[in-house]
Amino acid sequence: MNTASPPLGLLLRLAGTGLLWAAAAMHLDLYLTGYRTIPTIGPLFLFQIVVAFALGGLLLVTPSRLAAAAGAGFALSTLGGYLLTVQFGLFGFREVRTTAGIVAGVIDVAAFAVLAVYAAVPSFAEQRGKASSGLSLGLSQRQAGLGVAGVSLVALALLGGALAASGSAASGSQGGQAAGGTGLQTGKIGGVTVLTNARGLTLYWFAPDTPTKSVCNGDCAGYWPPVRGPLTAGPGVTGRLGTITRADGSTQETYNGHPLYTYVGDSAPGQAQGNNLNLNGGFWHEVPVSGG
Repeated sequence: MNTASPPLGLLLRLAGTGLLWAAAAMHLDLYLTGYRTIPTIGPLFLFQIVVAFALGGLLLVTPSRLAAAAGAGFALSTLGGYLLTVQFGLFGFREVRTTAGIVAGVIDVAAFAVLAVYAAVPSFAEQRGKASSGLSLGLSQRQAGLGVAGVSLVALALLGGALAASGSAASGSQGGQAAGGTGLQTGKIGGVTVLTNARGLTLYWFAPDTPTKSVCNGDCAGYWPPVRGPLTAGPGVTGRLGTITRADGSTQETYNGHPLYTYVGDSAPGQAQGNNLNLNGGFWHEVPVSGG
């Protein structure tokens, strides 16, 4: 690993700042488009945004290697929180695999690598002071570089493994929903009788949808899982049941002409965190049992 010159050190600082801010911007977008409604997870997202922007600003105005080390550690801890949420769930919320999550995870690894290298490489003044012991300095830098590379590769491997497991778990969950527990129920949310699935989770309809088409696909469907069937109406459930064919060829259940969804922000019966949210291109509403 070559000794860093001042221009290279500046480049690493700028790159580290950009990566931290990119991760913060992605978290800010997710926070504003729904994560702020999730208990505990929402405030943690806000904390990540504030700290990432602050660390990036500090790196921009000071060459402190301590700040770079803090940024590297923060990026790695952010990735760790994401992996925990994807694979095991955190504070009652389990993340789904999305393109945004994958990109954010890769950015976190890149931010760690860049900032860890900057923190580990001696400054220009230190290099001049240790010029007489260049061999030991070179070995130290090589060891630091190998350490950073090793941690980065492990982080990428864990990210890939967690995302692969998340994909398998999601498929299994959908299959389980289709196999049983398909009776629609009713629940009370703020004095309103709403439609719920067999687990008591509130069901939603999406304003941009039509009676024959769902426009919630891709990452949107990760946060608003389409309801699979076949469904049966439980006691007190009135209204017209039906189905549509989604863009991927799968079947989605409808109620009074509205394709049905759950919301990942709801973790227990009686919650309606997604009601009246303007997310993914339109408003989401809980489904009242009476009326269409």
